[in-house]
Amino acid sequence: MGGAVSAGEDNDELIDNLKEAQYIRTELVEQAFRAIDRADYYLEEFKDNAYKDLAWKHGNIHLSAPCIYSEVMEALDLQPGLSFLNLGSGTGYLSSMVGLILGPFGVNHGVELHSDVIEYAKQKLDFFIKTSDSFDKFEFCEPSFVTGNCLEISPDCTQYDRVYCGAGVQKEHEDYMKNLLKVGGILVMPLEEKLTKITRTGPSAWETKKILAVSFAPLIQPNHADSGKSRLVHLPPVAVRSLQDLARIAIRGTIKKIIHQETMSKNGNGLKNPPKFKRRRVRRRRMETIVFLDKEVFASRISNPSDDNNNSEDLEDEGQDEEEMKSSELKPDPPVNFLREKVLSLPLPDPLKYYLLYYREK
Repeated sequence: MGGAVSAGEDNDELIDNLKEAQYIRTELVEQAFRAIDRADYYLEEFKDNAYKDLAWKHGNIHLSAPCIYSEVMEALDLQPGLSFLNLGSGTGYLSSMVGLILGPFGVNHGVELHSDVIEYAKQKLDFFIKTSDSFDKFEFCEPSFVTGNCLEISPDCTQYDRVYCGAGVQKEHEDYMKNLLKVGGILVMPLEEKLTKITRTGPSAWETKKILAVSFAPLIQPNHADSGKSRLVHLPPVAVRSLQDLARIAIRGTIKKIIHQETMSKNGNGLKNPPKFKRRRVRRRRMETIVFLDKEVFASRISNPSDDNNNSEDLEDEGQDEEEMKSSELKPDPPVNFLREKVLSLPLPDPLKYYLLYYREK
């Protein structure tokens, strides 16, 4: 058993490691990963493993390894306003990260086979919206989950800009998956033990790229033994937002612009010297390895600690670290939710303030 990157002490360190190993390569994906703490999607008794680059499974609950999710997020090339379909949506961890990028005018749907996992995902989604410090930094496209087998989606369903399947797809189902895409859309799925990116370039034209060698548990085939009939999965309708909801989005956006302008003015257009923080030493050498995870196997490009013999640079780093620590014991200030503070200071009735804050607990 091993991970593609070394374990982190917290969510930010896990993301640092994924960036160093080039699994996270774009700013949008990095922001989404930092905004949602992976440990929040674990059961309490298993949280010690949350920042390891390993898959986790308990009963029907399953999370892929962070390096897999980061490769998927990068391959999907997500943009605000797109529609996304997650087949095998599980805990909702990936869907929630995607929702941060899609923004308020995107579409975010998930299909999950197990009803108990749907309930788990809804609980985790509610916890994120109500308590996460990072929620107010984004305008969120909240995911909607439906129960069913993703191989039985109703043929009259809408097509999507982006589709991900989190289980191994047999070759016989490749065309079925492709037909869920709009022209110009991107599908990412494990196909023939390769994480595969398929772009629909025309009504009957496709471009295929193999990303990574993987081994996922296969899709579960529909079982019609009881009734002999297919149980069609009807995806949520694409609804138009209410005027009240649009007003909330517009007001929050305006307040954020005001806060940004005030911050720029106060900081002299952001030219003040940023605070110094302790620099984390990195000692590494490039290695090509094969990584074995629970039901996930893939070739990885990772950075591993080098031998302690190469210590001249380490001593220099350590001396610089000691200087930085002696010069100041600066730590980052606890984050301040300026949007929340600004909304609560407005001369508005309390129910309207709470509506603007999505009735968040903090």
